[in-house]
Amino acid sequence: MFAVDDIDDTIARLRAHGAELLGEVAQYENIFRLCNLRGPAGVIVALAEQIG
Repeated sequence: MFAVDDIDDTIARLRAHGAELLGEVAQYENIFRLCNLRGPAGVIVALAEQIG
C-alpha cells in the first residue's frame, strides 16, 4: 500500500499510463480513502489517502 496526498489525482495520472481502477474508491470512517489499481503489467497496488 502506498500513501498518497491526493488519491484522485494519483489515479488519474496512473490511468494515463495504463492502470485500471479495481472496484471503487472506498472511505474508511473519516480517516482514509482507499483503492486498488492494476498496472499494465498486471501488478496490483493499493493507495491510501489520509483525510482525517
